[in-house]
Amino acid sequence: MSSPTEQATPVQDHSEPAAAADSPTEGTGRFLDSDLTHQVHFLTSRARGRGISHANGQLEGLDLKVRQFSVLSLAASGMNPSQRELGEFLSLDPSQIVALVDHLEQRGAVRRETDPRDRRSKIIVATEAGQQLHGQALKILEDSEDHTLSTLSPRERKQLRSLLLKIAF
Repeated sequence: MSSPTEQATPVQDHSEPAAAADSPTEGTGRFLDSDLTHQVHFLTSRARGRGISHANGQLEGLDLKVRQFSVLSLAASGMNPSQRELGEFLSLDPSQIVALVDHLEQRGAVRRETDPRDRRSKIIVATEAGQQLHGQALKILEDSEDHTLSTLSPRERKQLRSLLLKIAF
């Protein structure tokens, strides 16, 4: 196994002046050469945190957060997910799914229906208002993704998406 100093160092774009806090020798930028920046778990967590934070900020105008959007998106997909399926796919605890669905249901964005595959189960279906909210939020999240991935080329974005799918599923 190669040592951290032999591994690729994160590439910085120096085309615009960096803020003092982002300078490689000042503020937190000085940590770019640490062992931590070679840890995939740290990098994916940091990238996720930055992306979610930006997306949540952009969704504020719709009074929506990324987790709520995730449930709404699957409900609007026509795939009729059950609450259990939502929890498994989104890697969330059942109590978290219940709270998210409750919130969206109170907003009139989704409704619970009896699952024709299993009458003991409920599927989550987007209402007409939920479909409209989903469309608005999707556009906002596409713009947010463009912002978050602005340093990547279209080819790199496609490759990142492919690699993340491999890791996630």
